[in-house]
Amino acid sequence: MPTAVTHLLVPIFIASLFRDYILRKQTKKKFPLHYVMIAGIGGVLPDIDILFWLFLKPFGYAIEQVHRNWIHSIFIPLFFIFLALLLYKINVNPHRKHILNLGIICLALAFGTSMHIILDGLISGEVHPIAPLSDYELGFNLVNYLPDYLSGLAIPLFEGILLLLWLVYLEWKHKISDFI
Repeated sequence: MPTAVTHLLVPIFIASLFRDYILRKQTKKKFPLHYVMIAGIGGVLPDIDILFWLFLKPFGYAIEQVHRNWIHSIFIPLFFIFLALLLYKINVNPHRKHILNLGIICLALAFGTSMHIILDGLISGEVHPIAPLSDYELGFNLVNYLPDYLSGLAIPLFEGILLLLWLVYLEWKHKISDFI
C-alpha cells in the first residue's frame, strides 16, 4: 500500500512539473507554490477514512469496511471540481503575498485526491471507484507481480527514488541550495 509519502510526493511532483513547464510565465505567477502544496495535501486527504475507522472500530467495523470505500471513489474529486466551479470567482489572501483562488484550490484538491485513488488502485489492492453506488472493485495491484523478496521493498524504494528525483528537480529548477 502506498504510504503518505508517496501520496504526498506524486501530486506535488506532477503539479510542480505542470507549473514549471506547462504554464506560461504570466500564468505561472498566478499559480504560486501554495497550489502545489495543496495538491499534495489532496494526495493524502482520502486516507482520512482511517480516522473514521478509529471512531467506528468500537462499534464492530473492520478496516476493510471503511478504508478505500466511498472516500476513495471518483465522487470526491468530482465534488472538488463542482466546488471549483462554484467558488472560481472568490479569492483569498491568507499571507498578503499571494492571492489564492478558491476554485483553483479546489482543483488542486481534486487533482491530489485523484492521484491518491489512482496510486492505490495501481500499486496495491483495490479501490471502489463508484462507491457507494456499487461494490465494484478496481485495482491492478502491481506489487503482487514482484517476487516475494522484492514486494516488501518496492514501495520504500519507489518513495526513496521519488524523493531523490524531486529534490534533484528542486535544486536544478529552483536552486534550493541558495536558501540553505
